[in-house]
Amino acid sequence: MAFEQKILSGSLDETNKRGTRTRLLRFAPGVFATEPFVHEYWEEVYLVSGDLTVGNDVNGNGSNSFPPNTYACRPPGAYHGPFRSNGGCMLLEIHYFDPV
Repeated sequence: MAFEQKILSGSLDETNKRGTRTRLLRFAPGVFATEPFVHEYWEEVYLVSGDLTVGNDVNGNGSNSFPPNTYACRPPGAYHGPFRSNGGCMLLEIHYFDPV
């Protein structure tokens, strides 16, 4: 397991750009992504537990480390990441599109 998600509520339809989704996202210890992410929906993220580093390089090194109880809100089209977690972490994420 590298990344594991549990959908808590909702459904996000990325093709038709509607809906909402709340999920838990878990990073296993030592896991890291190598590319930034971008998507067309809003994303609110709360770091429930563990450690999270944002902006590492392709080898998982560098950038800004965040402690538990950190909150971030990303608008559609915002590049973010890559991400790394040394000891593992749990994120609560809410994804949604602007109402039409």
